[in-house]
Amino acid sequence: MKTLYLVIPCYNEEEVLPETARQLLAKMEHLMAQEKITERSRIVFVNDGSKDRTWELITQLHRDNPIYQGVNLSRNRGHQNALLAGLMTVKAHCDMTISLDADLQDDIDAIDEMVEKYYEGCDVVYGVRSARDTDTAFKKKTAEGYYKVMKLLGADVVFNHADYRLMSRRALDGLESFREVNLFLRGVVPMIGYKSDVVYYARKEHFAGESKYPLKKMLSFAWQGITSLSVKPIRMIMLLGSLIFLVSIIMLIYSVIRYIMGATEVGWTSTVVSIWAIGGLQLLAIGIIGEYIGKIYLEAKERPKFIVEQYLSDEN
Repeated sequence: MKTLYLVIPCYNEEEVLPETARQLLAKMEHLMAQEKITERSRIVFVNDGSKDRTWELITQLHRDNPIYQGVNLSRNRGHQNALLAGLMTVKAHCDMTISLDADLQDDIDAIDEMVEKYYEGCDVVYGVRSARDTDTAFKKKTAEGYYKVMKLLGADVVFNHADYRLMSRRALDGLESFREVNLFLRGVVPMIGYKSDVVYYARKEHFAGESKYPLKKMLSFAWQGITSLSVKPIRMIMLLGSLIFLVSIIMLIYSVIRYIMGATEVGWTSTVVSIWAIGGLQLLAIGIIGEYIGKIYLEAKERPKFIVEQYLSDEN
C-alpha cells in the first residue's frame, strides 16, 4: 500500500470547510478500508492568507483528528503558489498527492480511479470534466474557448482540466525543478513527462460559498497562462508587422501610379484610418512586449513563490 496526501488550497473557505473536511475524511477512510492507501495518508489544507476563520477551522480540525494537516502561508500568494506550497511541503512524506479545490465541485469519487491508475504505473493522472452542466452558457463557452486559444498559441494544456490531478512523488520531484516565478501549473505539469492518463467526471455545483474566479480574475489567469507558456503572441506581432509593411509597399506603388495618371487628390478618410490603425497596433505591440519584459524582470529577481509560516503535522 502507498501513502496518499490530499492537498487543498483555501482562501476564505470557512463556509465550506467543515463539510469539505467531513466528505474527504469519509473518502480517505473508505480507501483505507479497501487497503488502497496506508493509515499514514493525510488531508492537507493550505491557507492562502485568508481573511476569515479558515485557518482557525483548520487548526481545530487538526486538534480533533491528526489526519487533518495545515499549511499556513505568511500572506496571500494566489491559488497556483498556494497549491505549489502544499505539494512541496508534503512531497517528502507521501507516495502520491491529489490536489483539488475546497468547494468540492470536482467529484471526489474520481479519487478512487486516480489511485487505481497510479497503481497501474501512471505518475500523473488528470481529472477532466466530462460535462459543464452546472456552468452558465456564457462560462461554458468562454472556458472551452480558452482551452482552444491556449492550444492555438502553443500552450500544451489538457482540455477541460483545471488543477484536479494526482501526482506521484517522482512527478513532484520533477515539478520542483521548474524554477519560474510566473507559475501556471496546468501548463507546467504536462512538461514533466512520465506516464499519464485521464479520469473523467461531472462537475458539481457549489454547495456553499461563491466562486473565487469571477470573469475579471479568469481573464487575468488566462493571460497569465498564455504569456507564461508561449511566445506566439510576440511572433504574431512580427507577422502582423510584416503584413502591414507589405500593404504599405502596395499603397506606395498605388500612390505613384495615381500621381503619374494625374490623380493627385487623396482622401482624408484613408489617411485618418491608417494613422489610427497603425497607432493602435503599435500600442498593442508595445503592451504585449512590455508584458513579457515585465515577466523577465520578475524572473530575474528570483523572489520566493511562497513562504510557509506554520505547518501543522503529526510532529507538531
